[in-house]
Amino acid sequence: MGSTRITKVAIFLILVGAIWALNFNKIEGRLTTMTTSRSSQPGRSLLQAVNVSEPLRHSDDTVRVDPLDNFKKYRGGYDITNKHYWSSTIFTGIHGYAIGVLWLFCGLVYGGFLLATTFCCQNNNRKLKKTSPCQEQCYLWPTILATFITVLAIVATGLVLGGNARFHSKAKTVVNIVIDTANEASETIYNTTGAMKDMSVNLEVSNNGSSQASGFLTSTSQKLDSQAADIQRQAKKNRHAIDNGLRIVYIVTIVTISFNLVAVLVLTAFGILRLRRALKVFIGLCWLLTVLCWLFFGMYFFLEKFEGDTCTALEDFQKDPYNSSLSSILPCNELLSAKSVLSDVSAGIYDLVNEVNTNISTTYPDLIQVCNPFSAPPEYRYQPNNCPDNTIKIAEIPQALKWFTCSDESTGPCVGGLFSANEFRTVEGYTNSIQKILNAYPGMEDLVECQSVEDAFSEILHRHCKPLKRYTRMVWAPLSFLSIIMVALVLIWTVESHHMQEHHFSDGSVKPRSTAAEITEASIAKETKDDSFPNSVV
Repeated sequence: MGSTRITKVAIFLILVGAIWALNFNKIEGRLTTMTTSRSSQPGRSLLQAVNVSEPLRHSDDTVRVDPLDNFKKYRGGYDITNKHYWSSTIFTGIHGYAIGVLWLFCGLVYGGFLLATTFCCQNNNRKLKKTSPCQEQCYLWPTILATFITVLAIVATGLVLGGNARFHSKAKTVVNIVIDTANEASETIYNTTGAMKDMSVNLEVSNNGSSQASGFLTSTSQKLDSQAADIQRQAKKNRHAIDNGLRIVYIVTIVTISFNLVAVLVLTAFGILRLRRALKVFIGLCWLLTVLCWLFFGMYFFLEKFEGDTCTALEDFQKDPYNSSLSSILPCNELLSAKSVLSDVSAGIYDLVNEVNTNISTTYPDLIQVCNPFSAPPEYRYQPNNCPDNTIKIAEIPQALKWFTCSDESTGPCVGGLFSANEFRTVEGYTNSIQKILNAYPGMEDLVECQSVEDAFSEILHRHCKPLKRYTRMVWAPLSFLSIIMVALVLIWTVESHHMQEHHFSDGSVKPRSTAAEITEASIAKETKDDSFPNSVV
């Protein structure tokens, strides 16, 4: 009698996979209805379905000049797919761009003036001029001022380099969070499709399920695999592109600012040593570096504005994931529509386990029952650890039945075992497949409800938004200060270079002040001699 009871229990367990797979026929119908009602394009990706309808956007206070629209005001809000948003946001750094271009224009004009005076006025430059009595005193104060400004440039350079390192580190952290979320989503899909493939194989081997259910599982898993592969491919591509962009910005900023510091120190050294030709060369070099400093200031200022817009969009997403300014790039609306399909799966497993337990209770009330991993309707919440003491989890079924199974080494009829090794492998295959799906269920639920994306954005919003904006400000604020210092320093040494040229400073030497006096005295003596010569003759 006991043997008959356990055999029937085994039959119930074998039917678990088949009945669950048959429930996919209803799910397939729902998927077909959803697909045909939304788009007539076959094979359309769920992640691309967001383009079907224009997402609703929250109104914001973003009003910026758009240079691509005849400098009209852009009021379209945060939308990284819109070129007008990018142009208006990049244009926020116009102060740095404009000053940099203006400074470059002034440098070109000044360079042209120097070339003109060099080739056209060489004879005038050769004339000796009388040395000013305040020459040494007039040279001392600009040198002290230039030295003080150089010290300020060193401090500003340190602040820029430190802020840039922190900005780069924090930006990489944010990018890694977003990309890792995409990778986790694809991994969740792979886990689910793996379980579906196992279930399909078990149906074909055991012939307990219809070929239609097996074919549906196979085709659905292939489509989902394609989706997961596309997510991984895009994530890898975006990670590579963003990492390269951040690395280039970081390296270019470090190299430029470090080279600028070296040029400033050499410029000041040449100015103090009164090396006029070398001083002119480094004045031109520092002039160009000043242009770059202003351009970098504008770029980092724009980045802070973009970060502020992004953080505001994340706040909107936290309030309403299905109607935010990020809806143009996140398919939460479409994923939400698949929630009913996932609910059907939950209800199917719940009803199936209850059916098995009902049959066990009716026929064999003393036998242990299977733990239902889902709560009662209408919630159908997944709660795998909320099992009564007198139940067994689905994953533990093969281990419990192993003791009543004939081994593969048995020859002839199975004596003492309740079912054969092939029957046990069938039960084991079904239970393992169902358990894999149950293991992937929380991830699929988070994915359908956009919970994984919401968690990632919540982490960025509450832990990284403010530090990222602060570190960006720690770059552009010292950059603006450094740019102003560079302008002042270049102007000081430009004036001093003209002062040196007017008083005939040579490279590495200074015309003695007594030379002009001796020339004057000799000239007076000669004139006196010439005037007295006729009288002596007479």
